Amino acid sequence: MENAKIVNLYSLNETIAGEYLSRFVYPWEALKGISDFIKELGPTLDPEVYEQRGDNIWVAKSAKVAPTACLNGPLIIDEDAEIRHCAFIRGNAIVGKGSVVGNSTELKNVIIFNSVQVPHYNYVGDSVLGYKSHMGAGSITSNVKSDKTLVVVKDVYDTKEEIATGLKKFGAMLGDYVEVGCNSVLNPGTVVGKNSNIYPLSRVRGVIPSNSIFKNAEQVVVKRV
Repeated sequence: MENAKIVNLYSLNETIAGEYLSRFVYPWEALKGISDFIKELGPTLDPEVYEQRGDNIWVAKSAKVAPTACLNGPLIIDEDAEIRHCAFIRGNAIVGKGSVVGNSTELKNVIIFNSVQVPHYNYVGDSVLGYKSHMGAGSITSNVKSDKTLVVVKDVYDTKEEIATGLKKFGAMLGDYVEVGCNSVLNPGTVVGKNSNIYPLSRVRGVIPSNSIFKNAEQVVVKRV
């Protein structure tokens, strides 16, 4: 399932977790270890650049954090990131350089690459969001199936392969430069290839190829260059 591999989704030099992610083939394999990775990396961060704000919470001194934001560890907020009013970070989260976590956005067990925007009423759980990806207002990653069974990744648009992840909680893997339209729902196990766009009000599942436009489940077209 080439479209879902880390090497085809992400620029690993655009996250403080690049070395960690390089240990895996598929990005969802990294979800279970995010907490331990942060606890290992945090104490090694340069105190001239980062300050510790409570147990297992490290925040870059150049980051802007609203006084109304709620921060729970383990957590790393990288340089020049912006955490806006009433953002809720539940823990096990890495927020990349220059990224924006917006008003009433909730994060949990995530790796947010550099220059990512989750700026308005987003829920991002058990997910990995690639460099310069953007989630429109109200779009969310649904991370648990309604029947509570384990998540299976399905490449419905290309190879028809399926991979059993063994995970009950698995949101979405967004490649670099992915654009998700407003009020879309990314169902558990969604993988969106790099440079792809999701139309507003979409319900997305499975592996979306890179350089695609998802209009609806029956209409996924190749982008024109």
